[in-house]
Amino acid sequence: MIISIGSDHAGFLHKEALKHMLEDAGHTVIDVGPDTDDRVDYPDYGVAAAQLVANGQAQRGVVVCGSGIGISIAANKVHGIRCANVTSVEMAQLARAHNDANMIALGERLTPIDVAKNIVQAFLDTPFEGGRHAQRVDKLNQLGGRS
Repeated sequence: MIISIGSDHAGFLHKEALKHMLEDAGHTVIDVGPDTDDRVDYPDYGVAAAQLVANGQAQRGVVVCGSGIGISIAANKVHGIRCANVTSVEMAQLARAHNDANMIALGERLTPIDVAKNIVQAFLDTPFEGGRHAQRVDKLNQLGGRS
């Protein structure tokens, strides 16, 4: 699977660890940055990772900031993105199964790296259930992009 990944400075260490985990599992990872933990703005990297998913260059995306909140908001400004800010494996599974989330956001300050790795794995392993959820996802897809 091709996965886009990005962070801000507050999510840099998790981004790097998750990138290596994904590569070790055989995934192709497109890292939109940053390349260091120098201070940067999360919207720049959240949108960059989301654009790769939205235009089909990546099948899924993972973004990380301090809390996961800001970078998920940024990613969700890109039309076609359903980025869920998750803090548990169960949330990642539900985001995929019920919402067909194509991205997840994590908070480095809130989620230990071992939990974050399990969350990302659950996100990648869980299929969309479709059925009654498909109509709701279709409604989400009809909503506008940036605002």
